[in-house]
Amino acid sequence: MHYPEPISKLIDSFMKLPGIGPKTAARLAFFVLNMKEDSVLEFARALVDAKRKLTHCSVCGHITDQDPCYICNDQRRDQSVVCVVQDAKDVIAMEKMKEYNGLYHVLHGAISPMDGIGPDDINVASLIRRLQDETIQEVILATNPNIEGEATAMYISRLLKPTGIRVTRIAHGLPVGGDLEYADEVTLSRALEGRREI
Repeated sequence: MHYPEPISKLIDSFMKLPGIGPKTAARLAFFVLNMKEDSVLEFARALVDAKRKLTHCSVCGHITDQDPCYICNDQRRDQSVVCVVQDAKDVIAMEKMKEYNGLYHVLHGAISPMDGIGPDDINVASLIRRLQDETIQEVILATNPNIEGEATAMYISRLLKPTGIRVTRIAHGLPVGGDLEYADEVTLSRALEGRREI
């Protein structure tokens, strides 16, 4: 179907977002057309503000509107533990849990030779510099449980071995409410490896 150019451009813009195909993009574009102009301007301003006003924390790499970020600035947090994650959205997921009270380090990706991403392309060097602070006693590797995440965790754990800092990996296994019969072999294997006494 042929749309007037402004709608076409809007649809194309929505299609650049992950998980948005042509039908959803068209639906969103027409939704925007039916919004009040004030709401559309507010929406556009929110997009521009998010892009212009947010930066990465110079300490941990998390997205922030102040530097250092609110987590790094919070002296009530456990300064001896750093949880290493792949993306800023992983920090948000961990914070929602309200169980972890340490610091974070965001890698902004994972090692993936197939995609041409090596250790120098992610935020590892600043982690190593950061760990020279002797208050840090444990690094929790919370990268994704896939090939890239595992490769990244192994690389970082090997780098940290000589430092004497305790390196741990988050457990992987069965989700709460999941059925054993539907789990794949790797997930079951990880669940068995990560078993603990009760």
